[in-house]
This record gives sequence, structure tokens and C-alpha cells, in this order.
Amino acid sequence: MTQQFTANYSKRGKWYLGWVEEIPGVNTQGKTLKEARENLQEALGLILDANRALMQRERTKSKVIRERVTVSYR
Repeated sequence: MTQQFTANYSKRGKWYLGWVEEIPGVNTQGKTLKEARENLQEALGLILDANRALMQRERTKSKVIRERVTVSYR
């Protein structure tokens, strides 16, 4: 599955900070912009995997209606 998210980067002192607009808690840092980008991709993947695992556990506890949602926004 391919999804797109918006990455933001800001240089603070000697570090680059990175975060994803759409998902709170996905943030990281790196000594270079390249390192911050790589770290942010890894952090996003870990958060998505963790959220998916949590939802799979919930589905085994009770009946859950699951469907895809498409949203268009600016």
C-alpha cells in the first residue's frame, strides 16, 4: 500500500527536526537533512505498523466494521 504524507523540516542549531503534518507524534531529528529524512521515514513506518497491530488486537475483541475512506482536502 502506498500513502503520501507531508514531511516538514526545520534547522535548529546544528540539528534538523522533521515531523509529519498528518500524524501527531511522528517526529525525529538528524545531524543532516538526509539523516532527518531517513529517520522520519523510519519513524512513520514504525508508527503505522504499531497502529495497525493495535487495531488488529481490537478486532479480535469485538466486531469491527472496517472500510477504506478517501478524503480530499487542501
